[in-house]
Amino acid sequence: MKQAIYLFILLFCYLPQYASASTIKGPLSQQTQNPEVIVKYVYEQAGLKGKLDFEVFKNGYNAYYNTKARKKQLLTIIDYSKPSTEKRFFVIDLKRNKLLYHTYVTHGVNSGGVVAKHFSNIVNSRQTSLGTFLTDTTYFGGNGYSLRLDGLTKGLNDNARRRYIVVHGAPYASEDFIQRHGYLGRSWGCPALPANLSKKIIDTIKGGSVIYARA
Repeated sequence: MKQAIYLFILLFCYLPQYASASTIKGPLSQQTQNPEVIVKYVYEQAGLKGKLDFEVFKNGYNAYYNTKARKKQLLTIIDYSKPSTEKRFFVIDLKRNKLLYHTYVTHGVNSGGVVAKHFSNIVNSRQTSLGTFLTDTTYFGGNGYSLRLDGLTKGLNDNARRRYIVVHGAPYASEDFIQRHGYLGRSWGCPALPANLSKKIIDTIKGGSVIYARA
């Protein structure tokens, strides 16, 4: 009975900021009144340990719940602290606590070589932008099937539309490219994905999901 009371308090007092009721599954102990425990629970259930740093996930998780305009229970995290030769693009289903995609993603040609070190919000900088994005609609352009992004972090990525920063596929965003050149190809600032996965990923995250990019 006491445990049920604690769970009731958790769901209605703590979860609005950190999680939805559907995020938590199974019996929970009294310590889940601590919001960080909730984040750790999702982190562990999604199998992110050893793939994505917990602090990075926690920051992305908070960015998701602070984005009021979101329409999907999906969180994409791009960890640009990792070199381009590592898989640093994560799509996480927060409703089912499941990692849907874990793959390569490019950074801008002027952001660095193997590792992205320079970031910008300036038009024509050809550098990657950091911060929180909200996905929008798709279109076919010069890079094929692409996904429009709105930058929500003032001063860091709010020029995303003006810079035509979109998610798209690219032949240079592949493991084969890494094997041949020793690094992943680079874009003009867009987070480009492996061509064989880009359409599936775009169709999954389009229409109001959150992307959190950090370095």
